[in-house]
Order: sequence, then structure tokens, then C-alpha cells
Amino acid sequence: MPRQPNHSDLVYHTASQSSAAASSPIVASWRRCLDLHQLQPEECRKPERVEEAVFRSAREQAGHLVSACSEEVDRLYQTVGRSGCCILLSDRDGVVLDRRGAPGDDADFRELGLWPQAVWSEASVGTNGIGTALADQRAVMIHRDQHFLSANTGLSCVTAPIRDHLGRMAAALDISTCRNDVTDMTLAILSQAVRDAAVRVEATLFRLAFPGARIVMVPTASAGSVALLAVDGDDLVLGATRAARLALKLDDQRIAQGLPASDALCEGRGEGVADLDEAERAALRRALSRTNGNVSQAAQVLGISRATLHRKMKRFALQ
Repeated sequence: MPRQPNHSDLVYHTASQSSAAASSPIVASWRRCLDLHQLQPEECRKPERVEEAVFRSAREQAGHLVSACSEEVDRLYQTVGRSGCCILLSDRDGVVLDRRGAPGDDADFRELGLWPQAVWSEASVGTNGIGTALADQRAVMIHRDQHFLSANTGLSCVTAPIRDHLGRMAAALDISTCRNDVTDMTLAILSQAVRDAAVRVEATLFRLAFPGARIVMVPTASAGSVALLAVDGDDLVLGATRAARLALKLDDQRIAQGLPASDALCEGRGEGVADLDEAERAALRRALSRTNGNVSQAAQVLGISRATLHRKMKRFALQ
């Protein structure tokens, strides 16, 4: 009777087929693990652990990130942490910086390496939620035998990457479980929860990076990303999230040159004199609003005479 292929056989056989790698992100990851990282699916290896000094340094450098994620990590734990799941936050290198889990599950998760200081990059342990999400720069679900290492096929993971205010990879947020009754539907629900949390964290990081700026939401077709612009008092774009950059075709150079938000958003306010007129009209409206329509007080605020303000109000049809 022929021997039934085991998980390692499946990895070797499937990864050797170029058509499979081209059509499946999981198989493409398996090939990276074999060819790039020189890993073997049958080897018994656990995640590498960084030294305490390296971990402290990494956590210190990512202090603002850990703080911004704390509320979302807590929220995820309150939702799923007591059902055999743990929540992990890693940096861009896959080093676990923060974790939540039920005390009764700690021993099992620690033995698996789901613990701070562990490195869950693809180079460390092959295809896995954190490492593959960081490598592919997208949200992933890695269910049991989709892991590269046979030793990790008891795990199921859903992970979403987190980008910083410049659109660069900054971290990964992960929910992992070793329950054997996890269904595809359960993973889909968990995946949506972790992606929503990552979007909220990205919005928080963006606002923290531009204190005092006006934050403008950019309309996009994608509901799974956060498209925001940071705009200064002169209507110039200070920054944009990755989703906003893609939607508006922005890069660091265009932003650094001083791009009016109205131009980026194609609001068509006009040029030259029209822009000045619009700015003056807006200033008058703000002054009148702040003084509850009192013309004398508004004129004082603007530093002009009451008669001049009346003429300008007439010109802009504000009476």
C-alpha cells in the first residue's frame, strides 16, 4: 500500500510547481522559504528569540506604536482572548513586542513561541501569519497545514499589517489559536476583526504624526483601508496615508513640494484671482460666524472698517 504523503511531502511537491506558486500566495511563500530562506518543512524549529537588550531597544524604538495599539490589542483580547486565542503585536521585523492571552493558555502559547521576544518572520519559521503578512504587505489567513513548518500545522493565524504615517510597513497585528475546531468561517470573522483594528491603529498613528493639522478623509472604493490627508492652515498637504497616496497618486516628492489639498482632491476651485477671492470670502464667513453675524464685531476682528466689511459682504453676496 503506497505511503500517504505527509505535510513535508506536500510542501516540497506543491512548491516545485511554478504554476501553483504563481496562482497561490501560500505556495509562493513556501517557495520563498525553500529557495530564499533555505528552510526545510520537516525540521523541528521554534521561532528565534532576540536577546533581552535587543528586545528592550526594539520596544523602546516602537514605544509610540505599542502605545497606539494598546487599546486595540485590549479590545481584541476582550472579544476573543478567552476562547483559546492570543493577540500578538510585532514590529516590522516580526519581533513580538506585545501580547495578550488568557493565563490558562499561557503555558501552551509560550511553548509554541507565541510570546514577546520571539521572531515570527518567514526567515525564522517559514510561512506564518505575521511573517507572511509582512513579506506580502497584506492581510493574511494561515490555517493549520498552510504553515510551512510541519511543527506549526496545529496553529491558525489571521494577521494584518500596520503602516506608519508615511505608508511604510511598521508592524503586524495577529490573532493566533491552536484550537483544532477552528473553521474557515471563524477565521474569516477573526480576520475582519484584526483588519478593522489595524485600520484604526493606522488612523491613530497618522493623527499623532501631524498634531494640529486638519485631517481630511479621501473618498476611495476600498472600505478596508484608511485614506487620510493631513492639511495645514494654508491648505497645503503635510502628509498622506498609503491608501490616500494610491488614490491620489501622491508621493513624498509631491507632498514636499507643497501641494494644495484642493488640487490633490481635484476640487476645481480655480486659479489666481479666483483662489484669492475664495480665501477672502471664507475669511469673511468665519469672522461673521464667530461673532454671530454682528457686523461691527466682525469688522473689528478682521481689522477693517464697518463700511469696508459691508462692501465686501455685498460683493460676495453674504448679506
